[in-house]
Amino acid sequence: MKLLHIDSSILGDNSVSRAVTAAAAQKLTAAHPGVEVVYRDLAADPLPHLTLAALGDTAVVDEFLASDIVLIGAPMYNFTLSTQLKAWIDRILIAGKTFKYGASGPEGLAGGKRVIIAIARGGFYGMETPQAQAEHLETYLNTVFGFIGIKPEFIVAEGIAVGPDHRQAALDKSLALAAELKAA
Repeated sequence: MKLLHIDSSILGDNSVSRAVTAAAAQKLTAAHPGVEVVYRDLAADPLPHLTLAALGDTAVVDEFLASDIVLIGAPMYNFTLSTQLKAWIDRILIAGKTFKYGASGPEGLAGGKRVIIAIARGGFYGMETPQAQAEHLETYLNTVFGFIGIKPEFIVAEGIAVGPDHRQAALDKSLALAAELKAA
């Protein structure tokens, strides 16, 4: 079994999404002894933005396809995902590898893979909030992974920039959810 662990926050040790992915990775590796873990830190070692020349490089998509579980730390920056994470996503949405177009539209080719995404948002952007229309991270990631045949699981920490009490409560709740992840 292979676990691909991706972090994309620029905040290092102050990152909520990194804390949650670390807890989730610990839970999943304990549940799957002998799991092979591949770690990619997109902030420390960013992929360049996609170019035509880079389109033929399949290393990132091959790494993604070889993984059984993909764990992603996704902080919300300016209402959406980080450019570091976007550069990675641009390399996994590849026609003929992760999706294809057929007579009835696009068809995902990457189904059967488990994707767990730890989202950290400074404010409150859930569907029940007044700012829901400004949330373009979870909705985008749901669309992207759905397009390639995957229903992602989300752990969301909200309100982390509202104040220290909100941050700690959101972190505690998200860490508890990571600890409760099912093994399979």
